[in-house]
Amino acid sequence: MVDFDDYFKRQIQLWGKEKQHALKDKRVAIVGCGGLGSSLGFALGSSGIGHIDLVDFDTVSLHNIHRQIALKIEDVGKYKTDILSLSIKKRYDLVNINTYESDFVKFSEKTTSKYDIIFDATDNIKARESIDNYCKSTNTPWVYGTVEQFYGQVCFFDIAVFDKFFKIKQNSPQGITAPMVMLIASFQANLGLRYLTQNKIEKDKIFHFSFDENGLFQSRKFNLGTNI
Repeated sequence: MVDFDDYFKRQIQLWGKEKQHALKDKRVAIVGCGGLGSSLGFALGSSGIGHIDLVDFDTVSLHNIHRQIALKIEDVGKYKTDILSLSIKKRYDLVNINTYESDFVKFSEKTTSKYDIIFDATDNIKARESIDNYCKSTNTPWVYGTVEQFYGQVCFFDIAVFDKFFKIKQNSPQGITAPMVMLIASFQANLGLRYLTQNKIEKDKIFHFSFDENGLFQSRKFNLGTNI
């Protein structure tokens, strides 16, 4: 049996016992269990959040594994939701996890759960539009994340409307590295955890992270609030 206070000793030092124990009553969903979803699952699954729902229709392909850190070569052909759930439980077995082998639209039509926050770990604009529509209809905040090549973006969506700012409906996949995926997912998880523990965050702002052609790492921020 895991000793709760010992397991979360460093987080308790950060925000105190009351907030750490309050996380046990939080419910979140991770939509997409690939690159971003794997890293989000590791970060959030061992944070003390009590309930996590994993949503993804896809199975593991060999070319997924290098950047989807929950997956192993022997997992090829298995559902990503099942593999991520097992990986999370091996790190912290007191978290309750439900898995849904479904796309988000079908999942949202059936779920009766009320989420404190939803994390986007999908790879296409249409799925994110569906997440935003669902979240607006249920008054649920969500954290957008995208990554490609050597850049990525994160945004905590509160009242800003996603499809007012993202007009590209389709794009061809580009190259990608595991460290950039993990960076973006880590920032998503940090925003979510700060929100769940009632720490201040900036909402409805796009955070853009990138390396330029000279190797300089850049971080920029764009306010969506003026156009809501």
